[in-house]
Amino acid sequence: MNRRHLFGAAAALLATLGLAGCKDDTPAPETQAAAQAEAPAEQKTYHWKMVTAWPKNYPGLGTGAERIAERITAMSGGRLTVKVYAAGELVPALEVFDSVSRGTAEMGHGAAYYWRGKVPTAQYFTSIPFGLSTMEMNAWLTHGGGQALWEEAYAPYGVKPMAAGNSGMQMGGWFNKEINSLEDLQGLKLRMPGLGGEVMSRLGATVVNLPGGEVFTAMQTGAIDATDWVSPYNDLAFGLHKAAKYYYYPSWQEPQAIIEMLVNKQAFDSLPADLQAIVTEAALAANQAMLNDYVYNNALALEELKKQGVQLKRFPDEVLAAMKTESESVLGELAAQSELNGRIWASLKAFQAQAEPMQAITEQQLYNWR
Repeated sequence: MNRRHLFGAAAALLATLGLAGCKDDTPAPETQAAAQAEAPAEQKTYHWKMVTAWPKNYPGLGTGAERIAERITAMSGGRLTVKVYAAGELVPALEVFDSVSRGTAEMGHGAAYYWRGKVPTAQYFTSIPFGLSTMEMNAWLTHGGGQALWEEAYAPYGVKPMAAGNSGMQMGGWFNKEINSLEDLQGLKLRMPGLGGEVMSRLGATVVNLPGGEVFTAMQTGAIDATDWVSPYNDLAFGLHKAAKYYYYPSWQEPQAIIEMLVNKQAFDSLPADLQAIVTEAALAANQAMLNDYVYNNALALEELKKQGVQLKRFPDEVLAAMKTESESVLGELAAQSELNGRIWASLKAFQAQAEPMQAITEQQLYNWR
């Protein structure tokens, strides 16, 4: 073979092998999509949306949602990415549950009692007035049958719930006048969601349900006279001390508060087993991480609020006693609404009775004597 033929053959071979370098070999988008659809489940990538009930990057709550998204993305090596949308960016704060149920978003992050209008049973899974502590609530969910009951409550809506945070024991709320007796609750315009709000309504307050982002303005303009929110960490961030000077305790209405991660059940079931495990473990890790966040930052924020002139007040015994009596009535009526509600309430009461003797000689003694 002469040199001319040799060069010609080599050029032809390079062109055949696609090594000539003058052609763009990137597949068209539709070709990539088709290849992705045909790929085994363990090789697919998934891109999910998470809608939240919180302002963007709000301390503790909003940052907790971002932390979950980051962990899922990192632990999956990018096979499952989650983009977080703050309240109002994709859906309003109080429509998170509906969005996940419809599949508009694969995930949601909020508090169960926000959906009480659609799922009255959901109220059990944020907090119970005069009920379980944070540790007790977590144990009830994981060991006392609570998780199964929670999933049963949400199953008709195609939603899978997971505990993904806890604020710990909160505060009784902000008031623009002192509460010295039950008479002071009459006609009080109060923002308080969930079962606590129902109790206060029966004690004479006018109760409204507002998302967090609207609370400060409502207090500042006088649209409401009082509000609960969370605890010093979040309340300081919202500047609530600039709208009311009386800060009441204890948080009879929320002795703890589960923050839930909602997952569209169909979307979750479509994931391979390892990605399902990553989503589940990310929620479990977030549950403890958020509690740690609150324990640390609440202590710092409380000191700052004191420096700002906030007056800490304890609810009078007469008022607390009335709240407790009315809470028992409200919880009993809720339990009577359905067979499922009855089972949940019976389970909660039984677990609390089981846990109390141990708590009385351990945690309670520590706080009483140290």
